[in-house]
Amino acid sequence: MRIVVVGDVMLDVDLSGEATRLSPDAPVPVVDVYGIRSRAGGAGLVARMLAGEGWPVTLVTVFGDDDAGRQLRDHLEGVRVVSGPSGHPTPVKTRVRAGSQAVVRVDQGCGKPPVPGISAGMLRAVEEAGAIIVADYGRGMAANPELRHLLARRTAEVPVIWDPHPSGPDPVPGVAVVTPNLAEATKAAAAFASSAPGDGAPGGPAAVVGRILLERWQSAAVLVTKGAEGAVLLQRDSVSPLDVPAPRVEAGDPCGAGDRLAAGLAVHLLAGSALPEAAELAVNDAADFLGAGGVAALPDRGSGHGLPREGGGYTPASPGAPAAQPEDGPTPLHRSAEPLLLARAVRGNGGTVVATGGCFDLLHAGHVRSLAAARKLGDCLIVCLNSDSSVRRLKGPERPIISQQDRAELLLAMECVDAVMVFDEDTPEAALDRLRPDLWVKGGDYKGSRLPEAELVESWGGRCVTVPYHPARSTTGLADALAKVG
Repeated sequence: MRIVVVGDVMLDVDLSGEATRLSPDAPVPVVDVYGIRSRAGGAGLVARMLAGEGWPVTLVTVFGDDDAGRQLRDHLEGVRVVSGPSGHPTPVKTRVRAGSQAVVRVDQGCGKPPVPGISAGMLRAVEEAGAIIVADYGRGMAANPELRHLLARRTAEVPVIWDPHPSGPDPVPGVAVVTPNLAEATKAAAAFASSAPGDGAPGGPAAVVGRILLERWQSAAVLVTKGAEGAVLLQRDSVSPLDVPAPRVEAGDPCGAGDRLAAGLAVHLLAGSALPEAAELAVNDAADFLGAGGVAALPDRGSGHGLPREGGGYTPASPGAPAAQPEDGPTPLHRSAEPLLLARAVRGNGGTVVATGGCFDLLHAGHVRSLAAARKLGDCLIVCLNSDSSVRRLKGPERPIISQQDRAELLLAMECVDAVMVFDEDTPEAALDRLRPDLWVKGGDYKGSRLPEAELVESWGGRCVTVPYHPARSTTGLADALAKVG
């Protein structure tokens, strides 16, 4: 039977790096970013989790008509989506991490939106559900009157799991289980409690606020989650709270645990488990999810075999920052890898990192032969690619002929290229200083002269080498020929 996820979506972006110094301008850490990755967040993350496990899932949501909204659709490849317009910019939440420690989160487009409309097709999708998860992220979906009326009716027919948000409306009466965390539950119950919850009550503060919300929300159950301590289940037909412990796991980032819990509840209830058993299984599912790496370990979807759209997983470097690539694949050494992580992994395995650079505007046979020859010199080949603005400064306003995103995608389609690192300067020195390859390779037209990057490359023990040059093959020649026939 199909699980329907109803709720708000957003684009989540992770900037991962290292912080080894403070800024000279202010006492704040400087994060050297080596990885940029985006994914569907909110209800989109719940749907992705379920689809990734093979469950038939439909996502009912609304999208902003902007680039972030289009990226979100890409990340939801493989999920059946029934949607309408949000009438508001797509929310983007960017987390900056130094190692496993979050440094700051930057939110864009996260102002209070209007309650979106809902189409007949969206309502039909909810009618067809065998189980429903309401993933409320305070963006208005759960407040739509038509949708709420339908959800209230469906509570008598199928299990409805409601993951609430402090900025969202109360759950509709009759849902199978509401899943606030302890902070959310405490805040929601504060207006109805005559005194602060005490530790001495059975089940502790979680049970006290859970019981208040059970009456307030008129749900069949409330499962108050407590992070690493597990959860407490309050049921309308049971006087005593049920403590649900969580297994101990090493987890640095709790992001996505609540989404995984809600997904697990839907799956186990749909499979026929009673709520106490489903709650125990779902808490273990969430712990396993975090122990396996959490959202960082989720495979990328929707970016094809090349680069994601600019602003998603791919961002032009400045200066020398990596273009983050999809992370599907069995090992860190798969093609289209993030360049700095790839270089680090190859070196860690005792391998040789090879890099080359250029504009690669209109790939021709000379490029292909030189790149293939360079790849044979080591264990991976990373191409340092001039950005569009860099090419314009070097070659004039009519160039490049092909955009940096398309040039990078063409390069990554070649078997000999393992990663692409876009740089915005006139020379690749800044990119090279971050990448630090063992070999820096250029075409044989440099033979007899010292490469301009030689001193820098040799400063960390690297070497500059040349590969055979193929005369009579050049981008300028191809461009001139195209101009004559164009």
